[in-house]
Amino acid sequence: MSDFVSGFWSPYITLVSLASILGCGVFLWRLSTKRLPPGKKADVMGHVWDENLEEYNNPLPRWWMWLFYLTIAFALGYLVLYPGLGTWPGLLHWTSHSQYDAEEAHATATYDPIYARYAAMPIPAVAADPQARDIGQRIFLNNCAPCHASDARGGRGYPDLTDNDWLYGGDPDTLVATITDGRNGVMPAWAGVVGDEGVKNLANYVKSLSGSAFDPVRAAQGKVLFQTNCVACHGPDGKGNHTIGAPNLTDAIWLWGGGESTIMETIAKGRNGVMPSWGSFLGPQKIHLVAAYVYSLSHAEGK
Repeated sequence: MSDFVSGFWSPYITLVSLASILGCGVFLWRLSTKRLPPGKKADVMGHVWDENLEEYNNPLPRWWMWLFYLTIAFALGYLVLYPGLGTWPGLLHWTSHSQYDAEEAHATATYDPIYARYAAMPIPAVAADPQARDIGQRIFLNNCAPCHASDARGGRGYPDLTDNDWLYGGDPDTLVATITDGRNGVMPAWAGVVGDEGVKNLANYVKSLSGSAFDPVRAAQGKVLFQTNCVACHGPDGKGNHTIGAPNLTDAIWLWGGGESTIMETIAKGRNGVMPSWGSFLGPQKIHLVAAYVYSLSHAEGK
């Protein structure tokens, strides 16, 4: 890569760019000077379409030629004002960094007072404010919708944020912590511990906890395995544990699906769920608004 930052490349790029533009101008000028003598018919180039549509070597129309000349003039003017000729910065000294910094400064001056006003309010109060919810929703759509969907109902492996069923808890402080720091949920694989039959028995017991159809014989055997291996995370009653993100197995709300084959896959192979950290990207004020929007989805009128 050091070859591409040597002093050779700047004049080389400048020369190629200007030669290409000026070459187009010379080519157009040569074409514009060529005219057919009066009474002479243009030559046929040998290309025929639709039986009788032939291509002639007539000169381009004047108006068309002048459009090309205008594009050449525009290109030269652009390269004088803006960077494009090697290391030449342009008379305006424009850079993408400076434009970004200016837009960032404008956005900060415009929106920071709004963010600060809502940051001073508790999240339930922010969630009850229609304007704040709209702002939080736009931030959510720009950053969170790829995983949780635009309606926040999630998908397979991505939590539904509207049903008030939470892996780590849905109170305001926990929502802020989840968005700020992210989450890393791990369900270990149990096939090597309980075996294939044990996986099937456990799946039937788990189905029994949520009122799904199940095999009572297998469920009875699975209960023993559950009490031996699963209660540390999911609790003796299967209601989960917010501290470690262990899901409630009794409410028929499934992150990966509640069919027997899917539950068996989850038990046998385990699951890994990662919620990325947004603290450094969004900052506390935007996170406050996103948390309020998410809070409003499962709390009527933000209450």
